[in-house]
Amino acid sequence: MGLTARIRTRDGWAVSHAVVTVTDVTGTQVLRTEADTEGAVHDATPLAPGAYTVIVTAVGYAPTASSALVTASGRAEVGSVTLARQGGTELPPPGLWTVDPAHSSVGAVAQHLGISSVHGRFTDFAARIEIAPDEPAKSRVEAVIKASSIDTGNAMRDEHLKSPDFLDVLTYPEITYRSTGLTPAGSDRWTVHGELTLHGVVRPVDLDLAYLGTGADPWGGTRAAFRATADLHREDFAMNYNQILQAGIAAIGTTLKVQLDIQALQGESLPQT
Repeated sequence: MGLTARIRTRDGWAVSHAVVTVTDVTGTQVLRTEADTEGAVHDATPLAPGAYTVIVTAVGYAPTASSALVTASGRAEVGSVTLARQGGTELPPPGLWTVDPAHSSVGAVAQHLGISSVHGRFTDFAARIEIAPDEPAKSRVEAVIKASSIDTGNAMRDEHLKSPDFLDVLTYPEITYRSTGLTPAGSDRWTVHGELTLHGVVRPVDLDLAYLGTGADPWGGTRAAFRATADLHREDFAMNYNQILQAGIAAIGTTLKVQLDIQALQGESLPQT
């Protein structure tokens, strides 16, 4: 007897405390109930046989409506109802997420001699993401990178990059990024607005962010994946060193293409290993 349903996000996550309203063919409300913490709806109120409309709403999600047919048993099995984030954009479930450096990369690419690229990455970093429960645009991210962990695969070049000509890691040991806002840029895409502190200079930097989805890992945790890119200009951060070769070609390009591939684990910290 009554109504049963499961309220889920596109990734299969439960939408807790979603409100389910049932109306008959005249538009009259005949039932109103709420999903539990697992997104399940079990309401024993008997319904007369006939056609009904089931409306599901939840804060931060676009409402949805579907038809349901109640049989002589008085039962309406709606099944799984999928809710999309308001505006069609998606993010992981709300709460704290901790970036896993072992399964993430923070890299940058610079042009070399005008004909090829030099790829580098930072191997020591930490970051936390907080997904706001009701207004995704209020979500936040903070990251700290150890400047001395730069690795381009060439020890001599790495030492030069750590010197005062570039990162000056003894004076400025950390690179930090703190978000100031989040703007939807399409389905599963966002623009992260924030401030980057690099080489002692603070500049606004936007990240083009793609949310790639969530899933369970083999160790009992839940992970979310993101990819982000940005272009930085070295002169903006007082890193003006260069060597001009014949024909006016710069040894190192002035633009850095930042590439982030991130896995974050749900929770305030990573598991101890």
